[in-house]
Amino acid sequence: MNTSFRIRRARTADVPSIKQLVAQLAELRILMAKETVAYYEGLQEFRIAEDDGGVLGCGALHVMWEDLAEIRTLATAEEARGRGVGRALVEELLEEARSLGITRVFCLTFEVDFFRKNGFHVMENQSAVDPVVYSELLRSHDEGVAEFLDLARVKPNTLGNTRMIRDL
Repeated sequence: MNTSFRIRRARTADVPSIKQLVAQLAELRILMAKETVAYYEGLQEFRIAEDDGGVLGCGALHVMWEDLAEIRTLATAEEARGRGVGRALVEELLEEARSLGITRVFCLTFEVDFFRKNGFHVMENQSAVDPVVYSELLRSHDEGVAEFLDLARVKPNTLGNTRMIRDL
C-alpha cells in the first residue's frame, strides 16, 4: 500500500472538500449528495485521507446500535484511486468501530468487489438484528438505518446498491 498519505479526523475546514468528493460520485450516481449542514452535523464521524497536495478521500463511521455501525460516504478523489486510499480509510474506520465496542459494520454500496476484498459479505436478509432491536431501529430518523433495515421508503434511493456487512 502506498503510504504517501495520512489519515486523520475531519475538521470543519474539510467540509468543502468532502462535498466536492461526494459531488463527483453523486454525478455518477454512486453516492448521494447531502446538504452542507448534514456534513457539519456528522463531521465527528469522518476521517480524511490527505497528502501535501490536499484531501484525497473521506469516509465516515456512523453508530447505529450497541454492536452495529455503518461505513458511509466513502469517497476517493479520482486522481488518488489505486493508491490504497479507500482501503486505508476502511481500515481506520473499522479500527474506530472496534475501539467503540462495535462487532459488526454495515455498508450500502455499488462497490461490491472493493468491500468484499475488505472482508464484507452480502447481507441476505434483515435477520442481522433480533426483532426487539429491529423495532427500536424502526424509530430512527436516520436514512442509513432505514437502508440497513431495507425499508420500502428508501428503495428509490438504494436501487442497484448492495447491502453488505462485516463481523469484527
